[in-house]
Amino acid sequence: MSSQRTYEMFQASIEAKMNVGEVLIPRIEEAADALVQTLLHEGKILVCGNGPSSALAQMFSAALIDRYEKERPSLPAIWLGSNMASYTAMVTPAHYNEVYAKPIRGLGQEGDTLVVITSSGNASNLIQAVTTAHERGLNVIALTGRDGGDVSSLLDNHDIELRADIDSRGRIHEIHLLSLYCLCDLIDHNLFGME
Repeated sequence: MSSQRTYEMFQASIEAKMNVGEVLIPRIEEAADALVQTLLHEGKILVCGNGPSSALAQMFSAALIDRYEKERPSLPAIWLGSNMASYTAMVTPAHYNEVYAKPIRGLGQEGDTLVVITSSGNASNLIQAVTTAHERGLNVIALTGRDGGDVSSLLDNHDIELRADIDSRGRIHEIHLLSLYCLCDLIDHNLFGME
């Protein structure tokens, strides 16, 4: 019984990726090109998300700083949830919305790119992060789910949305992980010629 359920989960994962892949592939390539341009122009990549999306943000920034598949020079990426002292100081009811906006104000510069990862697109701190990124002249790449939520409505024509337009939170996170791995691979290929 449980092996059948597990098999069905594998099958659902594959089907979800195939269903959104055709739409996402050109957008992922566009996002990778934008990130490469950020890096070529000496910009930084700032990354944030909440809950499981924060873990994906951490993984993505680590792959850029260290390596994805092969050794190469470090790339400037900052996971905005990494400073626990600052994070916990700001996580009060009065400052929750600012938990990512404040580091963006302190670290973000025109020409940098903010990568926001969210399954719902409705978290107030991520909405504030996108708004602050725009105020600071950052481009935004948003990995969203379902209908994109409020984050999607804030994006302008310079921003890129990678939307996993499905209802399952687990499948959205899986698609976001695959999308981030694709970005890592394309960045390495475009910057360093890695196959």
